[in-house]
Amino acid sequence: MIELTEEQQLLLKTVKRLVEEQIAPRAAEIDEKDEFPWDIFRLLHKQGLVTLLIPEEWGGGGSDALTTTLVIEEIAKASAAVSALIAIQGSGPLFLAHGNETQRKKYLPQIAEGKVVALALTETEAGSDAASIKSRAVLDRDHYILNGRKCFISNGNIADIYFVWAITSPEKGAKGISAFILEKDTPGFSVGKIEKKMGFKGYPTAELIFEDVKIPQGNRVGPEGEGFIIVMQAFEALRVFVGTMALGIAAGAMEYAANYARERYQFGRPIAEFQAIRFMLADMAMKINAGKGLIYTAAKKVDRKEKDARFYASMAKCYCSDMAMRVTTDAVQILGGYGYMKDHPVERMMRDAKLTQIFEGTSQIQRIIIADHILGVKGGR
Repeated sequence: MIELTEEQQLLLKTVKRLVEEQIAPRAAEIDEKDEFPWDIFRLLHKQGLVTLLIPEEWGGGGSDALTTTLVIEEIAKASAAVSALIAIQGSGPLFLAHGNETQRKKYLPQIAEGKVVALALTETEAGSDAASIKSRAVLDRDHYILNGRKCFISNGNIADIYFVWAITSPEKGAKGISAFILEKDTPGFSVGKIEKKMGFKGYPTAELIFEDVKIPQGNRVGPEGEGFIIVMQAFEALRVFVGTMALGIAAGAMEYAANYARERYQFGRPIAEFQAIRFMLADMAMKINAGKGLIYTAAKKVDRKEKDARFYASMAKCYCSDMAMRVTTDAVQILGGYGYMKDHPVERMMRDAKLTQIFEGTSQIQRIIIADHILGVKGGR
């Protein structure tokens, strides 16, 4: 569907081997134990897969969003939780692109060395309405004093570097939000509840608590009041990455269901010979390949910083996440009773697919963004 460079072909060959030999055999165990797979993280780091978006001058791969989507897609076929490690680590350089040279010089090499990143935006009353966050940062001479709570934060309990959003000028609404860098050992910062999720197990989600946390003024990313703009711009790439996770989940589910249909006999012949099964597989293939077109187009627009990148990112995420939910549900149906059992991966894939419709902007929010673009309505979500 796209012309791969020689470098991308070699990279994907390496990724496919890692998936087959290291990730796929561990996927069910990661889901069952619901523990962060440090061994896999270190393996991905050693191969340079969690540092793709970090510029080469800071120890990364100097790659682009399109190449990152190709890697995420391949890994997500076996484990959505592991594929998410690529996306969340990629968020570090995405946000630091809005920072200054001192911040990039300090933090990008740390991320390149394997420091774990977390993004702290969501709050109990600020999910889809991200601009309504209540966490407050008050400037006191050369420091900000941060108070508040965050919820549903990916990697929240294991991260070394946190990107945190807080209100600095309450009277300005979304234009009063600023972004900050916070290190894990900062006094006053603690981790609260560790969530027990339906899917994406092994990819931890936690509550964060800030009690009179002192953040140096030099750790504010971008100008004061620009935090909401920064996160919305970064969402363009992150939403493509989540859509890619969904695409990979769906492709993995279709492949498994097709192989099962060839081997499962009912009424004296493989169920792959029955029209009902064949049509389900055909619909899966059409949806997945349509999703590839949206994902790759959106990724290229993000790389080129085109004006309609957000529009395409929202379409890619919305379509692929909804598609993955349908494809994985049908994959479970093809396996019948076995599909409902943990002996087969499609039930895990169905649980994982559900989250892609929710995080980094729900499917409903994406439809609002898409419609706003079509109608010429200005705004940001």
